[in-house]
Amino acid sequence: MSRVPGWLGRLGAGLTELGERLDERRAEVEKESGDSLGTEDSTADAGTSGAPAENRADSSPDEASALATVSTGVSPPPVAYVPVTVERPDPALAVPWGMRVAAEAGWRLLILAGTVWVLMRVISAVQLVVLAFVAALLITALLQPMVARLKRHGVPRGLATALSAILGFVIMGLVGWFVVWQVQENIDNLSNQIQDGIDELRKWLLNSPFHVTDKQINQIAKNLREAIGANTDQITSAGLEGVTVIVEALTGILLTMFSTLFLLYDGKRIWEWTLKLVPAAARPGVAGAGPRAWRTLTAYVRGTVVVALIDAIFIGLGIYFLDVPMAVPLAVFIFLFAFIPLVGAVVSGALAVVVALVTQGVFTAVMTLVVVLAVQQIEGHILQPFILGRAVRVHPLAVVLSVAAGGMVAGIGGAVVAVPLVAVTNTVVVYLRSYAREVALRQSPEPRGATALDAAPGPRPGA
Repeated sequence: MSRVPGWLGRLGAGLTELGERLDERRAEVEKESGDSLGTEDSTADAGTSGAPAENRADSSPDEASALATVSTGVSPPPVAYVPVTVERPDPALAVPWGMRVAAEAGWRLLILAGTVWVLMRVISAVQLVVLAFVAALLITALLQPMVARLKRHGVPRGLATALSAILGFVIMGLVGWFVVWQVQENIDNLSNQIQDGIDELRKWLLNSPFHVTDKQINQIAKNLREAIGANTDQITSAGLEGVTVIVEALTGILLTMFSTLFLLYDGKRIWEWTLKLVPAAARPGVAGAGPRAWRTLTAYVRGTVVVALIDAIFIGLGIYFLDVPMAVPLAVFIFLFAFIPLVGAVVSGALAVVVALVTQGVFTAVMTLVVVLAVQQIEGHILQPFILGRAVRVHPLAVVLSVAAGGMVAGIGGAVVAVPLVAVTNTVVVYLRSYAREVALRQSPEPRGATALDAAPGPRPGA
């Protein structure tokens, strides 16, 4: 057997080794191709399974580059880094619900408070005009029934208005003149009785268990005289201000008289013109609330006049039989102060008790206090509920707060008109609330089926 040359054997061994390397390389390439196909399939499965887009977008740029390199075999260009942004919620939604409601109510309350403050400033600037017009409304509510009665008897409207206004103002003027006349007639006697009362009070203090000495009483009197002497300028300026007050009072009286005449003569047309200023949507409700408010005001004025007259008569008779001087002027003061609820009764009763104490002594003052308290208790528990009724019933707390607020804003005039204003406002609010409820029911769809049977008046079928 012939021998194979050495070089041929080495060539065959090299080819065999090269074939084995090619087989290994082919196996490695097939393995890498299988891995790349499996990665693409898993990526596609994840996309079709409903995974969020932001999860795919959150993959890093290095991972995306490696996937592209495996799938294509070519390295992609570098991708710029994009920071992940988280969307923030609406700031209004981050505020708690209770705080949002409080804020909404707060700024609306601030607007209402500002409106009320501006209105109070305007009223304070024209206080004389407002008080005169309100007084004219009260007098008109008192005299308007007389005008209506005269018109029913065939008297022309102008003549009925003139007769009612003249009669009313003459009566009020006579009452004022009578009070001034009685004070002037009894001022000398009253001053003497006051001096006697001061002397008796001094003797009582000297003999009282308080151990007051004559020197202390003289020192108190001296201090009073020095205080009056030191404040002479203030007293003089007060007197000058008193002249100004008198001028303003006369102006207010004239405005009240003219306003009363026009309200009595042409009140209906004035109300119809006022309704034109109201928006058309709210005009029916306001038109219905106006007459009810006027009836409430009329009932309040009539009832207050009757109650004040009864108080003045009975307290006046009591202090007259107790020999308290100026019983008639004091009764007139009690009648006038009765128009200020709560406060007027206290002030007029205290005035009568002080006059009785100074002029007649402690026993008469105590008996006067008993008479005043008895009449006021009868007034509060019997007369006012029976005469005024439910039409003008106002809670005592509302009366106290309204009188205090009216006195702070406009003095005595504000205290007088505060309670009727609250009563009228209460009537208007109650009516508008019921009117709005009726309109809502009227505009709601009619019930059908079983609901209609339930809503129908009368007994149900089969009951």
